[in-house]
Amino acid sequence: MIAKFNLKLIGFAFAMFLATGCVSTKKFNSLQSNYNSLMARNSELTRESEGYKSNLDKANVTISGLQQQINTERDHVKSLQSALDKCLASAGQGNVNISKLIDEINASNKYIQELVASKSRSDSLNMVLTNNLTRSLTSDELQDVDVKVLKGVVYISLSDNMLYKTGNYEISDKAGDILAKVAKIITDYKDYDVLVDGNTDNVPISRPNIRNNWDLSSLRASSVVQALQNKYGVDPKRLTVGGRGEYNPIASNMTPEGRSLNRRTEIIITPKLDQFMNLIGQAPAPGSGTN
Repeated sequence: MIAKFNLKLIGFAFAMFLATGCVSTKKFNSLQSNYNSLMARNSELTRESEGYKSNLDKANVTISGLQQQINTERDHVKSLQSALDKCLASAGQGNVNISKLIDEINASNKYIQELVASKSRSDSLNMVLTNNLTRSLTSDELQDVDVKVLKGVVYISLSDNMLYKTGNYEISDKAGDILAKVAKIITDYKDYDVLVDGNTDNVPISRPNIRNNWDLSSLRASSVVQALQNKYGVDPKRLTVGGRGEYNPIASNMTPEGRSLNRRTEIIITPKLDQFMNLIGQAPAPGSGTN
């Protein structure tokens, strides 16, 4: 703008000189030369100004692009910060879950140890019970009595020849001594329940008031239970009667020897069921853990 103003001013002066007619050729040529120089300089400045303007436009575009990048990076940083916060929160929750899992594992291990200790105590008591009973029996009595422990349960198997009158369910006189010794063991171990289970061979029976082997096995077991209660003072709350007829053989019914083995009454001595149920009820619930 300044260059254009100067140029107009010179042009005006030059016109004035011409108008007055007082300008010499030398003076005119000098002014003309200055005018041409100024015109060239003006053109140069105009080009520089346009160049600067172009550079300024490019700079503005660059600045705008950089600003966009800055905004994008700021959004990215916010996104990363949000993800980091979530990770930290998740890690904290994970630590809590791991802590709960460790507590549950410890509680389960403690419960397993209690079960193992309980089983060990039961096994030890069973062996003592078995040894005490077998030591109290004579060699002749041991021929009619089989005592064993299977899976933590004591089985006392009594032959029908020793217990009952032939083909009947009444207790024989010679069974008294053995039942008295069994009753003493049962009485000494008050934390055990007793199941008296009758068994027969597969030979059909038909007598008054005895329809089949189911009846015979149940009546024989009932006779033993009542003898234990009435003659030897065993608490009836601990006693249970069972009859399995011919359907629980331990030998073949094809031979007299096998049928003799199958005709038996088993006195099964086990820890009280409610004790096991109470122990099961103490098992740690999933997800409960310990504090």
